[in-house]
Amino acid sequence: MKLLNKLPLVALFAVLSYSCSTDSMDDKSDLITADLVIPATTSFELEILELINDHRLSVGLNPLQNMDLIKSQAFSHTDYMVEAQEVSHDYFYDRSNFLKKNAGAVKVSENVAYGYTSAQSLVNAWLKSEGHKANIEGDFTNFDISAEKATDGKWYYTNIFIKK
Repeated sequence: MKLLNKLPLVALFAVLSYSCSTDSMDDKSDLITADLVIPATTSFELEILELINDHRLSVGLNPLQNMDLIKSQAFSHTDYMVEAQEVSHDYFYDRSNFLKKNAGAVKVSENVAYGYTSAQSLVNAWLKSEGHKANIEGDFTNFDISAEKATDGKWYYTNIFIKK
């Protein structure tokens, strides 16, 4: 019976220990990105992003905005593929769930590739593939890419798209 008498007091303490905050999501984003590896975007990567946005604009779609949280996930996956020396979508659901939780994504998709040595050849190949083209032309708001050259000279790419 003593526990039942203390229950309202415990409940009140629990409610009061969670305060409302007017902090913006940007503040949380800073905390999230502090532990992530987000390399600077290279001119090569910028060229790829521009080609994708140019294509989107040419078919009447909105251009996509890049985002550091997406870049971090693309980079970690590209690094993984370089180490494995294999192109894959391994752990895609982990990347997707991270972006849904931390970037406000409601939809996530990705294109991966390897071997292409120019931005134009990479984007052309993706546009010739039905699934990759569907991602490029999809209902998304943000994207980013990571392009890394392995020690054997092969390039690996991860391009992630999200809709907020």
